[in-house]
Amino acid sequence: MNLSLGSKSVGTRFVAISLSAAVFLFASTASAQEAGATPLFGNDVLDLLIESRNQKPASQATAEERAAAIDELTNIYLVSNLPRAVELGQSPQIKAQLDLQEKAIIFNAFATDYIAKNQATDQEVFNTYQEQIALAPPKEFKARHILVDTQAEALALIEQLQGGADFVELAKEHSTGPSASSGGDLGWFTAQAMVKPFSDAVGTMEDGAFTAAPVQTQFGWHVILREDSRDSAPPPLESVSDVIKQRIAQQKFQDFIQNLRSNVSE
Repeated sequence: MNLSLGSKSVGTRFVAISLSAAVFLFASTASAQEAGATPLFGNDVLDLLIESRNQKPASQATAEERAAAIDELTNIYLVSNLPRAVELGQSPQIKAQLDLQEKAIIFNAFATDYIAKNQATDQEVFNTYQEQIALAPPKEFKARHILVDTQAEALALIEQLQGGADFVELAKEHSTGPSASSGGDLGWFTAQAMVKPFSDAVGTMEDGAFTAAPVQTQFGWHVILREDSRDSAPPPLESVSDVIKQRIAQQKFQDFIQNLRSNVSE
């Protein structure tokens, strides 16, 4: 019996399969699981499902993972060939969904192929690396902070600092953060290491200054003292080259798409 998906004989022949015959077909399928073959689908479809479900090559799947995939595909293929399922497949909505999925799969395959064939050259990677270094030399900050629950508490602390109070002692006494015991010391850090409101505030301050207004984050209200700042050494090219290559390849594809869209609109 030919039950290949897409064959015109599937719909007509499957109509005649009774419930008992369907049960028999499940049993026949189970007997073929050791070889990984079934009367309904080929190993290429099986491997695709295994890899998508388990995120690893099909050749590395366990016997249990392979059996589960066969069971799932058997159900899918049996139901999809039922007369009512075939009828539903003819509806405009289902056809549109299938068409969209097909186009998306083809798009992803094309994108993967294009990127693989348009990898960044060593010179492109080096030039991008140099541009990034020149554009924004990395900077590090050394700071302390006092974390409190309310804006009013933070304002009162700033008033004490303006009156000459010692920041370290205030942090030890009032901060609710884990750095309280060390006087609010956060050590050296980059802006990317802190939440944005905090890093934005530190970035606009002068060395030796504390915040004139409390800074709110999801953790509470901060009074910040920026003790020092320095330019940090950029990461070596070897440590970031893979990331740069990926970004360049993706940008090449985006440029290709944009050029394609421009040609269509002309």
